Amino acid sequence: EGNLGIYKDEDEDDDDDDDEVVRNICICRKAALNQDNIRAGVQLVQDDKHVVISNGIVSMRLTVPGGSVTSITYNGSNNLLLPEYKEADRGHWDIVWNKTGQPYQTDNFEGTSYKVIMQNKNQTEISFTRTWTFNSTEAPLNVDKRFVMLRDSPGFYTYAVLERLPGWPVFYIQEGRVVFKLNENMFQYMVVSDERQRYMPKVKDRTNGQVLDYKEAVLLTNATNPAFNREVDDKYLYTCDNKDIKVHGWVGSNPSLGFWMITPSNEFRTGGPLKQDLTTHLGPTVLHYFTSTHYSGEVLAIKFKTEEYWKKVIGPVYIYLNSNDFANADPSVLWIDAKQRMQKEEASWPYEFPLSDDFVKSNQRGALSGQLLVRDWFVNKQAVPGASAYVGLAPPGKVGSWQFENKGYQFWTKTNKDGSFSIKNVIPGNYSLFAYVPGFIGDYKHASDITITPGSNIQATNVVFDAPRNGPTLWEIGIPDRSAAEFFIPNTDSRFKIHQYKKPVERFRQYGLWERYEKLYPRKDLVFTIGSSNYSKDWFFSQVTRNVGGKFVGTTWQIFFNVKNVEKTGNYTLQLALASAHFAELQ
Repeated sequence: EGNLGIYKDEDEDDDDDDDEVVRNICICRKAALNQDNIRAGVQLVQDDKHVVISNGIVSMRLTVPGGSVTSITYNGSNNLLLPEYKEADRGHWDIVWNKTGQPYQTDNFEGTSYKVIMQNKNQTEISFTRTWTFNSTEAPLNVDKRFVMLRDSPGFYTYAVLERLPGWPVFYIQEGRVVFKLNENMFQYMVVSDERQRYMPKVKDRTNGQVLDYKEAVLLTNATNPAFNREVDDKYLYTCDNKDIKVHGWVGSNPSLGFWMITPSNEFRTGGPLKQDLTTHLGPTVLHYFTSTHYSGEVLAIKFKTEEYWKKVIGPVYIYLNSNDFANADPSVLWIDAKQRMQKEEASWPYEFPLSDDFVKSNQRGALSGQLLVRDWFVNKQAVPGASAYVGLAPPGKVGSWQFENKGYQFWTKTNKDGSFSIKNVIPGNYSLFAYVPGFIGDYKHASDITITPGSNIQATNVVFDAPRNGPTLWEIGIPDRSAAEFFIPNTDSRFKIHQYKKPVERFRQYGLWERYEKLYPRKDLVFTIGSSNYSKDWFFSQVTRNVGGKFVGTTWQIFFNVKNVEKTGNYTLQLALASAHFAELQ
């Protein structure tokens, strides 16, 4: 600090070494300047078209008054976002929406005014707002979009407050998200989870490929790196359950750094913990989805009635940046660090720093605890603990309605071995208490709705799930756990090359598996015999159609079983647990 020494051997005249000395001086000077910037805290600079927020670690440039992120730098790096994109498309919020009978539109939540809410060395928060009028062409919403940068924080936060007033036009939100388009020349390695992480092909590889049965799936035929040829690129290969979408992103080299989307809470997401959604994909594109109709259809579109009032806070989510020279050899080094940061952000939820009055702080929230028991008289005469079950508070509704809920907040947790649970930091309001228990068919809903008030700590009583049963079990195929992972999942067609992860995971997502059924059962449909068939080998994981003369027709599966003493005057009940349904229904 305050000194810069230059040393050179007197007998050394090599010009290359002179260049190296100068380079080292520049690095030292840059590091010193960076430390000065960090000590200065959070800084904000404005001009007519942009505002720049920096804390000496991360610098972010946004358009004004629109509030689109045009540039992100980390420790003096080049722009991490894709410079070829328009400024409004590099980093932004958006929704896909439509009015009744009209085509979908995209609304990027472009602000019409902005305001610096706070600016000091420890925190800067800036708000980009838009007020809807009947002359507006955008979605009928008031939007308050915010960005927050904290001192010494290697990243930034963003959240939004959305509001609809009574009497405004009826419209539907099909999806809503936060999007960042990264610089492809800098980022090559994508990480979704411990198992799903890999080097990715280029955008032009996809452009030069062959579109398959749906536009998202493209067969790579002339990839820049021949190792990717015959792979299928499809963004749906990288989807996850909401409960598992906590951190994902990309790792780059030269410099080696990571760009991560961290979601510290799922309370503002729609559809509950099992709703699946996109995470990240080729582009490189990093996403946070807070609502969508993916894997569900119109039932999860947010539909407003004419006189309905609605207001919701989405986020904050955290964009985290990190670096490590060892990541050039092992990109997972930065992934491990990102997971640790995610845990830190989770532990800090709900945050205390957001300045919007609509964001409910921890001292304004309540809690609920209890013990979930499961009563199944055939398995055990006494109620047993509902271990490893998911218990949640969601807006009041019927049994299982949490799966279709899309306007309010949901709060979920997992039970302990003894069935005990604690749901903390619940926003005040009226809720139903729901649960589902792996290994048992059906959904649980508590008999009484629950009102959470600020500071309340409610002890729930009589939380007992009576598993549906009319008599002893004669036979059972599979495990009722809302997944088809235990059933037979075939290998893909040999035309397609499957990326080999270190550990095979979620093979059911691979492209073209629906075509494999017809190869396995070319003439007759599946027949399963209780006592001799094995569901991990003999029960196809999905009941699909068959192509007959260019038309797709339904398939009929048969189950054979022996019952020694049939009660002709009694009823037998067939119970089915569906993991999912796509353009199909059980009749």
